[in-house]
Amino acid sequence: MREKDIILTAKVLSSIFNPFYLPVVGLIILFVFSYLSLLPLGYKIQVLLIVYLCTVLLPTLLIRLYRHYQGWSLLELGRKERRMVPYIISIICYYLCYFIMNRLHIPHFMSSILLAALFIQVVCAIINLFWKISTHTATIGGVAGALLAFASMFMFNPVWWVCLVLLLAGLLGSSRMILRQHTLSQVVAGFLLGIVLAYIAILRF
Repeated sequence: MREKDIILTAKVLSSIFNPFYLPVVGLIILFVFSYLSLLPLGYKIQVLLIVYLCTVLLPTLLIRLYRHYQGWSLLELGRKERRMVPYIISIICYYLCYFIMNRLHIPHFMSSILLAALFIQVVCAIINLFWKISTHTATIGGVAGALLAFASMFMFNPVWWVCLVLLLAGLLGSSRMILRQHTLSQVVAGFLLGIVLAYIAILRF
């Protein structure tokens, strides 16, 4: 495979596994493996749509507007000192979604996913003040942590799903390093942080 193809593949993987997709993926896991699978399809779609609009579409649009206003490329926005405003935007959007879900009295198991994603965003933002950590791998680590937490709650075997997440995490971490966005230590630290925070947030809160 040529170097250009490797870089293109890395960019595609980074785009597909965007950090903003953690709440949506977490809810899909919950709808598949828990008693919430018995909820009406229309209700589940409504919840997923609310979460998608608040945690994917809205922050993506706002961060893109901010980047264009500053005249930065994606690579330039990825510098540690320029990541704080995007973090703040995503944190506000995540909290807005959590607030809306509570106002609509959506079950706690669903809002706990938002809480886990919010914790990950806040902690990554704080760490970013001192050291650049990978939010991408923190997010995929959050998916692994959510799987383990829900497996403990609802007594299902998550082995094959965790193996799939680990494979995706390896591909994603490699992509971030190929694109020179992160070092190996930043990628690994992000993944481990995501697992721990998601697991604690879902089981304890």
